[in-house]
Amino acid sequence: MGVEGILHQGYQALVAAVEVAGAAVIFVGAAWAALRFVTEGLRHRSAAVFTPIRLSLGRFLTLGLEFQLAADILRTAVSPTFAQIGQLAAIAAIRTALNYFLGREIRQEQRQVREAEHDG
Repeated sequence: MGVEGILHQGYQALVAAVEVAGAAVIFVGAAWAALRFVTEGLRHRSAAVFTPIRLSLGRFLTLGLEFQLAADILRTAVSPTFAQIGQLAAIAAIRTALNYFLGREIRQEQRQVREAEHDG
């Protein structure tokens, strides 16, 4: 195997590592949120208890999506084809929109939590 083959394998391993990191962040966030949902759901029946859980899950999802986007960017960084560039643009647009709406929802819910704490 030549130098080019070794570099290609290293590059593929790097992309895979970033993808795995993104998936792990999303999995850990979902598992944590599910555990909190069950434990808080058994103790409290108020919907307000779940807002911090949703906020935290949203942060995990946002971070995980950022890792996934980074992996997509790395994948197309080395001699991309026009098809790959188009796919990256579509994926980036979708993930950016998801991040935007997740971020907006997180900010709205944080505001609601602060207002509820202030009023309570």
